[in-house]
Parts: sequence; structure tokens; C-alpha cells
Amino acid sequence: MEQVSFWVAGRAADGDDVVTIRNPYDARVVGRTTNARPEQVEQAVAAAVAVTDEAAALPAQIRATALDHVSRRLAERAEEIAQLITGENGKPLKWARAEVARGVSTFRWAAEEARRYSGELQRLDTDPTALGRLALIRRVPRGPVLGIAPFNFPLNLVAHKVAPALAVGAPIVVKPAPATPLTALLLGEILAETELPAGMFSVLPMTNDRSAELVQDPRLPVVSFTGSGPVGASIRRSVPDKHVTLELGGNAATLICADWASDEDLNRAAERIATFANYQAGQSCIAVQRVYVHEWLYDGFLPRLVSAVRAQRIGDPFDETTDVGPLIDEAAARRVEQWVDEAVTAGAHILVGGRREGASYPPTVLTDVPAGAKVASDEVFGPVLVVEPVADDAAGFAAINDSAYGLQAGVFTHDITTAFAAHRTLQVGGVIVGDVPSFRAEQMPYGGVKGSGVGREGLRSAMDDYTEPRVLVLTGIEV
Repeated sequence: MEQVSFWVAGRAADGDDVVTIRNPYDARVVGRTTNARPEQVEQAVAAAVAVTDEAAALPAQIRATALDHVSRRLAERAEEIAQLITGENGKPLKWARAEVARGVSTFRWAAEEARRYSGELQRLDTDPTALGRLALIRRVPRGPVLGIAPFNFPLNLVAHKVAPALAVGAPIVVKPAPATPLTALLLGEILAETELPAGMFSVLPMTNDRSAELVQDPRLPVVSFTGSGPVGASIRRSVPDKHVTLELGGNAATLICADWASDEDLNRAAERIATFANYQAGQSCIAVQRVYVHEWLYDGFLPRLVSAVRAQRIGDPFDETTDVGPLIDEAAARRVEQWVDEAVTAGAHILVGGRREGASYPPTVLTDVPAGAKVASDEVFGPVLVVEPVADDAAGFAAINDSAYGLQAGVFTHDITTAFAAHRTLQVGGVIVGDVPSFRAEQMPYGGVKGSGVGREGLRSAMDDYTEPRVLVLTGIEV
């Protein structure tokens, strides 16, 4: 099997430390690469610094053309990339294909935003002392970006760092997750086909313990991290003078309101919740984890949910019929198993699931979970649902807010007043009405509050995070 190179300042390179990537489901070898040596990391950072001014001055059409090229090539190689994602990550093929489609969209949106990222005109003659003055506010890159990506979306979460950086003309150094570097390296291969200047991008596999040297490097003034809360918090504390954006964890909740009461409504809610609690084996920060149901609907809804969860097909992620694949490794599955067992010992009941096999953990539904159990209060990052009745909307909103996290929430209601009440009340970054919290569009602001992070992704939002305003005041202008 051919060893895959990584990318230093837009050029292929190899290190000495060989890394073998295996499929989490059956341990088959997916590919090999090497970790970057310290001097190669230094070369990448130095190149990013050297190209900073040139990158910021690139015409919009050059940046947009490069981003369009990446979008088109991802579409052309979609099946190859989906197979690679399934290989190194273990997510079922249908979800890997969906991720590739999202990556295509992410770079397409970045190209569009690059073309219209023009700044803002502001008339200043609102005060007599500013007659004849006009302000132009443009945003300029803060400098090179360090993007640290997780394993669960090895293409699209890398794309959400690379695409906005290139769109604004900021060089980026990417550190992919050690478990899933191959997809990011393939993206680097496509980026190398563009006419972007050398130094605009590097993709550097390395062990997590080496990330600190990059985080601390003053030449990388922007750090964009997606991953666990404790690691994100430590990054923010360690570099208080840097611009840090954090997309962290969640224990996403869904509320089924009193008006969502027909058989059709309840069946749809059950199917959507069952699907998006388990679609990445629960390894998504907006996978459904907590479900609150108006108490008079609870007894009618619970059997539907259990049936829908039971229908999720578990197995080989390369099987076209598989809905739920393995977790990223056996250690992750053992942790989920431990948390469920702790909840059961404390009085929770398992309605379906609950028996681990290797790195796979089955879709699981728990009721009567005691307050404070990890499966309810922390991020499971596995295919586990906690279901609880609530008296009314106010109690449901309070239960959703009773969390250290605040990424997104789902509210099943047809009532526009309830929808706006949820939007006003829920302490989250996004409220999805009529569906689960797991919906995300590439162009919308995406991020959370409390322990779920700081800053927003989504192309335009990330572009704003990677830049800062610069004001030009023109004098003697009649408007």
C-alpha cells in the first residue's frame, strides 16, 4: 500500500514516523502516512508568515477560482473520498457521501463569499462635525491561521477551517486528527492543483501532544479548534492574546411540544430522533442526546421511539444498508459502555441497546436516568438517548438549559409563538424548529455558548472571525 505524503507550504513531503490508519470496525489497513518532523513544521509556519502579505493582496477572483476548483474536484472524486472517510473514520458510506456533498457545498459557498466580501460604506455626516466625510470599513486578515480538526468529520470540519481562511486571503496550517489524517491529506492534494502561492496551506499530521508548540507560536495569531471542551478551554487559557475560536461539545436536546400530537407528527419525530442520535454512531456534537416530551404524549411516543431506534441497522460501514457503524476506537466504545452502566446502577432503565461489541455500541435508549448521571449531564459522543417527560414548554425549556453546554436544540412544534419563545429562552447557539438539533447548513452561523465554545463557523461568520475591521475615512466628499 502506497504511503501518502503530507503537505508543507503546498508541496508534498514525508517524515520518518510511519502512521498506519486502520478501519475502526475490523482493523483493516486503510492507508499509511508519516508524522511531520519538527523542522517541517517550522518550514510550514515560516512559509505561512512569508506569504501573509501576498495572500492578503490576492485578487478576489484568484481566491474564488481556487475555491471553485476545490469544490468541483471534490464532486468529481466524491465516491473515492467517501470510501476513504468510511475507511479511516468508520461512518457508514451513506453518511460519508453526505459529508462529501457538504464539503462540496462548503467550498462553493466560500468561493461565493470571497467574491462579495467587499466591506461596508458608512456616511459620517450624521453629525455637523463630520460633514463631507465618508467611511469605508473593510476587513483584513489577522494573519496566518492554525486549524486543528477532529476525527468525526475528517473532510467537512477541515473544510470549515480551510475554506474561509483562503476566502479572506489568510494562510492556514492544518493539523488533522491523528485517527483520520488521510482525508485531509487528499484535500491537500486537491489544493495543490490550484494556483495559490506557496505557503498558503500546509497539512501536517502529528500527535496531539505536539499541538501545543503550534498553539503557542506567536506567528499564528488565529487558532481555530474543533474538539473536546477540556482541550479547547486549555487552549484559550494558554494563549489569551490570540484570537481563538472554539467549536466544542454539546449534549443536544430535543423538546416535543403538546401540539406535536398526531400520529404522523409523533412518527416523524421518532424517526428523526432515532436517525440523528445515531447517524455518526453518536459522534457528532449536535447528535440528539436528550429528549424531553410533554408528559401527556410520553406514553404514546416512547414505544415509537424505541421501535425507530431498534430499526437502525448496525454493522460493517462499507455495507450500503448499514445505518450505524463503530465508534472511532474500542476505548471510545468502552467509555460509552461505562457511562451507561453507571446510569443503570444508579436506577436508569435500558429500553433497547446497551451491549458493546468491540468498537461498536448499539443504539441505546434510557429512561429514569437520575440527575447528574454522565449520560445526561455530559457529552456521551456515542449512540445513547436519554428520554424524560416534562410538564409543559417552560419545564422543557428549563430542562434543555440545565446543561453545561449550549450548542443547538430542536423543538418539535407547529406554533410560531412557541418557536419564538424557544428562540428567546433557550441558551444555545441555534434553535431548530420542527426538527432535531442536528441540522446544519454550511452558510449559516454555527457555534454555541457556555461550554460549547466561542466564535462561529459557517463561511461568512468564520471569515469575520479570521479578519479584523480596518477603517478608511475620506474627507471632502459630498454625499
